[in-house]
Amino acid sequence: MNDQAQPEALKTPTDLGNKARVDVAEGLNALLADTFALYIKCKNFHWHVSGPHFRSYHLLLDEQATAIYAMLDPIAERVRKLGGSTIRSIKHISQLQRIKDNDEPFVEAIAMLDELRADNQALVKAMREVHDVCDEDNDIATASLLENWIDEAEERIWFLFESTRTA
Repeated sequence: MNDQAQPEALKTPTDLGNKARVDVAEGLNALLADTFALYIKCKNFHWHVSGPHFRSYHLLLDEQATAIYAMLDPIAERVRKLGGSTIRSIKHISQLQRIKDNDEPFVEAIAMLDELRADNQALVKAMREVHDVCDEDNDIATASLLENWIDEAEERIWFLFESTRTA
């Protein structure tokens, strides 16, 4: 969201300056949209997984969805702490998200896990890019949050990878 579209009443004060507020908030809003998309996809797969490893995959996907969901509010609140404006609707999410939806009526369990692993890897890449912006703008608070979320996503990647190994 550009600076002029932000209502004056919502411009939370920050000493980081206008560039950081705009640049970091923009990056975080894209991450927020991706995180919503990943959460919905993970729940979709959780609800529709089937096969011989149903129980373990069903539980894994629920745990991962819960962890992803836990990121949503802190991302949005960080945008507001910076004085930015955050997403307001499903339409806005769909405009910003880079993680693609999966509307297929049936997906094999291993394909689900592989897709989620790739999506988490894309999310980590995007988080590292926002971290670079934070470094440029001296936003250590956002960078610190991102570092924890990157570690959590890397754990999800690891679990998804190990769950698809055949040997």
